[in-house]
Amino acid sequence: MNIAEYLERKRVDVDRFLDLVAPPSVTAPTTLHESMRYSLLAGGKRIRPILTIAAAEALGSTAPGLMPVACSLELIHTYSLIHDDLPSMDNDDFRRGKPTNHKVYGDAMAILAGDALLTMAFDLISRPDLMKGCDPVRQVRLVQELAFGSGNSGMVGGQVFDIQAERKDIDLTTLQTIHKHKTGMLIRAAVRMGAVAAGATDRQLDDLTGYAEDIGLAFQIADDVLNVTGTREELGKNPNTDAERGKKTYPTFYGVDGAKQLAEDCVTRAITRLVSLGPPADPLREIARYITSRKN
Repeated sequence: MNIAEYLERKRVDVDRFLDLVAPPSVTAPTTLHESMRYSLLAGGKRIRPILTIAAAEALGSTAPGLMPVACSLELIHTYSLIHDDLPSMDNDDFRRGKPTNHKVYGDAMAILAGDALLTMAFDLISRPDLMKGCDPVRQVRLVQELAFGSGNSGMVGGQVFDIQAERKDIDLTTLQTIHKHKTGMLIRAAVRMGAVAAGATDRQLDDLTGYAEDIGLAFQIADDVLNVTGTREELGKNPNTDAERGKKTYPTFYGVDGAKQLAEDCVTRAITRLVSLGPPADPLREIARYITSRKN
């Protein structure tokens, strides 16, 4: 299959839905809604919602409410980027090739835009009109998966570990803990939510969870490598920021080539977990390969 065409087709679908459900910028409070749309619709690969869709497709399902479920992940991801970029956290000036949200709207509005996107994610997957046909028990489980993956036991917890590790001589185990939570848990939630929406069996959910954990690690390793090797034009933000902040990364421990090989090993392991799913899981296999070949 042509993964570039698949990703582009799904990205367009996701962008169309996000544009539809995001509050219009002319609706009061207008500045808040402008700020939300500025970051939400600024582009991006939409890997997390696409993983949700691909996981459901791997099980041969057209799950009710799949697009709102998928897009709830992008709302969470976008809020996290807005907050990550703030001066009190990573203090970044650019995101996706544009000035970061707080550079345009100020720190206070950026914080509130992130808060609103976070809250909107849960509104999206609890709306009866958007989730029509979804079994209520399954819907509650989807809400729980999203909360677990994005909260104190997931992404937010990982962000805390990351902040606490800056300019410290951490070991590899600590680095793995940081990224298992900061990056891996939301990717894990994305795949699991697609599987749950599609009615996965326990065995299928276990296989897809293992896949998600492997590609989550590969994704973070690839990001660490790109932070060293990428250009500002490729990344849409400044490179070498990890070193400037005194952060240890996978290239710190393994070197660039060693880190690349580790990421490839993760991809190989992830793909082997999909054997039982057959050809419908091909998009998931190709996404795993794409993760380590991307330039941004």
